[in-house]
Amino acid sequence: MTYALINVPFLVVAVLVLAVAFRLAARPALRPWLIAAAVMMALTAVFDNAIIGFGLVDYDDSLISGLRIGFAPVEDFAYTLAGLLIVPSLWHILARRTGGD
Repeated sequence: MTYALINVPFLVVAVLVLAVAFRLAARPALRPWLIAAAVMMALTAVFDNAIIGFGLVDYDDSLISGLRIGFAPVEDFAYTLAGLLIVPSLWHILARRTGGD
């Protein structure tokens, strides 16, 4: 199984939760999400490259796509993307249930 296939269930769940949040939200706030996405992807790039570059983590080349950002395979960014999709989505869903937002 490749790293990309391992990412699929997490991304599917994140997209489904995002769809529920969009359905419930009258007007989702895109700007804060874009700012958070830029910051989190940049931090992921820096720290993933550091831990891979220092040899703390390594990937089997036969299990990655071969596309890398520095030392980090692009598949490594899927976890950050899933978090960026699901955390604000849950925030909106739960805020609606409790009457906040």
